[in-house]
Amino acid sequence: MKYLNQHVIITGGSSGIGKATAKLLAQQGANISLIARDRQKLATAQREIATLARTSQQVLIFPADVSDSAAIKIAIKGAIAQQGIPEMLITSAGITHPGYFSEIPLEVFERIMAVNYFGSLYALRAVLPAMEQQKRGNIVLISSGAGLIGIYGYTAYCPSKFALRGLAESLRGELKPKGIKVTIVYPPDTDTPQLEAENKIKPVETKKITATAKILTAEAVAKQIVQGVEKGNFAIAPGTELTILNRFHSLLSPILNWYFDSIVRRINNTVKR
Repeated sequence: MKYLNQHVIITGGSSGIGKATAKLLAQQGANISLIARDRQKLATAQREIATLARTSQQVLIFPADVSDSAAIKIAIKGAIAQQGIPEMLITSAGITHPGYFSEIPLEVFERIMAVNYFGSLYALRAVLPAMEQQKRGNIVLISSGAGLIGIYGYTAYCPSKFALRGLAESLRGELKPKGIKVTIVYPPDTDTPQLEAENKIKPVETKKITATAKILTAEAVAKQIVQGVEKGNFAIAPGTELTILNRFHSLLSPILNWYFDSIVRRINNTVKR
């Protein structure tokens, strides 16, 4: 078991990709610390993950809002006190709210950035001193395919995921000499409660643009995350479509923008008729 007795902290670990990754790591012997806002969801996830672990392993929960720097610092401090310095931090907590730019309240932009970007930053800052002390560790930031290219209807979400990409790319070289690896993950649309919720409010143009994209299960994404981390990959892009976009996004961007524009134009022409 590669992660036997190793401590992994996962924010957003009560559902979706975070929980699926926690399950996979627990099966490989890891001690898991889950951080999320909802205590009840955390407790449910804890029970599910514990059934996959050995009796000697620990699956602990720490309720906290990742956008609250003081709260996340306390949660991570508690996790380290009980389970030791983590070998890995996975920041999977995230929210979204698709819509037309002019119709999305400013507080939604602020909240999404607070959770998706600063929530990851706060967790990273809280865990880094301990990792520097042991001179090893892995920081895994969960971005999105929307962190590689801007998508119509995601003006509140894309910038938060682009910010994580910038953080990972600029931090990678700084932490490498300290023995700490940085990994950035670009998942595609994933079958999670969040995707189900956002599909209910997506603009029609966004629905058309994303309709042909392949949806992966949280378990499939988690498997590729764990495999990519084990290989020492800096960027992990689950699925064929995101793998291609990650490698060639600068070349593909003009083509994709033309395609997106053609969809929006057709919809607008239909509405005008």
